[in-house]
Amino acid sequence: MLALETPNRILVIGTRRIGDVVLITPVIRSLKARWPAAEIHVLVFEGTEGALENNPDVARVIVVKRRGTRRERLIEAVSLWRKYNIAYSVTQSDRASFYCWISGRYRLGIVASGKKNLAKRILFHRRLVAPPETHTVSAALMGLGLLGVEPVYHVVPPSMSTEAELAAALDRKLKPLGDKPFVVLQIDAMYRYKAWHAAGWTELIAWLRALGYGVVLSGGTQATHDADVATVQQGAGPDVVDLVGRVSLAELATVIGRAALYIGVDTGVSHIAAATGTPMVVVFGPSNPIAWGPWPVSWRQHESPWQLRGSRSIENVFLLQGSGACVPCMQEGCERHQQSHSDCLSSLRAGTVISAAATMLGLRDGTPDRNSGSAPDIENTRQIRWTAPDNSSRSPVKQPG
Repeated sequence: MLALETPNRILVIGTRRIGDVVLITPVIRSLKARWPAAEIHVLVFEGTEGALENNPDVARVIVVKRRGTRRERLIEAVSLWRKYNIAYSVTQSDRASFYCWISGRYRLGIVASGKKNLAKRILFHRRLVAPPETHTVSAALMGLGLLGVEPVYHVVPPSMSTEAELAAALDRKLKPLGDKPFVVLQIDAMYRYKAWHAAGWTELIAWLRALGYGVVLSGGTQATHDADVATVQQGAGPDVVDLVGRVSLAELATVIGRAALYIGVDTGVSHIAAATGTPMVVVFGPSNPIAWGPWPVSWRQHESPWQLRGSRSIENVFLLQGSGACVPCMQEGCERHQQSHSDCLSSLRAGTVISAAATMLGLRDGTPDRNSGSAPDIENTRQIRWTAPDNSSRSPVKQPG
């Protein structure tokens, strides 16, 4: 084995989506804890670098295009050639493996099982075959065991710089909320098969407003072209703060950190929300929660916090799974493509989401107990029921359980 006692520079390769980048931050933190003097660089796809904004463990973020020309690929290869003492490919893809091979003098990576990946394995000095039924965070940290690095189970959210002007600009966006406690709703998903329906979001907003909570809508820039998102925005009311497509991931993490609750779907922002420590409800459908459920803020063990089937709450995260014998199918919706519908989410009633939200808000007898710093009384809050308003009324009706 090459001498790895004092690496000067380490490259972590995470060329996938925003959520994947968020979930490699424990790897980065573990490496920094092991070698504090080393510079840690991270190579990611364009559009995902915001997940690492102001990460204290990262010296440099290298951004590459998802689809580049041959000339751009050659320039990348020359600029990276054997530049790093250690390169670690966390992503199981040919391209990530190639970046690892060209950049690292000592290389390790995670590879999928199967004969078709045998050739890829020769690119690494050490490799870990992706273990089944393991959380993405745990699998990535297992790879560090090949270096003798102790795992640090800490997901790090992006953060804003300390410039007063940026903080003041964000405060102005939130000014309509006044002093009210507020809830952040991530109303879009990058892929339709992970999305919840507009009617559910609208009913949820009505319930929150009836209880006196402010509402903040969030979503990515692609959400501005989504008809369902537009429906929610139009029906949300004038006093709702609409941040869809208008803030960075670091700004959104700051807003979520101030919120009383976050509610979202299976998307990268939900992983960021979990890392802020804010109480949250995440709606899951086709995806495997064992591998992709948000990592609770204080979860410090290798085993996934989540089971394959069923809803449950752990620490600050309530994972609410849609129902159906096929759940989770671990496919791209019922039609097996990214813009497919998912019956398990289409049939998920607003009342079910409201019940989970009530649990995480610590409601007692249908109203927020804002003077209590204790954990939510789950046995009590599960008895809260919400009757959907008819066309003539938006008033909440709470019924005893």
